[in-house]
Amino acid sequence: MLTCKEQVARSSDFLDGQLSVRERFQARHHLLFCPNCRRFIKQMRLMRATLRAMPEPPIADLDEIALRLAHEQQVFGKD
Repeated sequence: MLTCKEQVARSSDFLDGQLSVRERFQARHHLLFCPNCRRFIKQMRLMRATLRAMPEPPIADLDEIALRLAHEQQVFGKD
């Protein structure tokens, strides 16, 4: 059986479905007997769902920012 430390180390891969059949069985077996790791996995699932639900930040128009900075440099850079 996996230790809690090993289970935590594999948690992301477990949730992403990236474990082999054997590793997935070992993880599920550990979770069956370990309420602390079950709670940890539940918290990770909740955190992932919360992050997915958050809105994406707006992407600034980099060309516009570059032009504005160049203009400000021309105006304020000349003394």
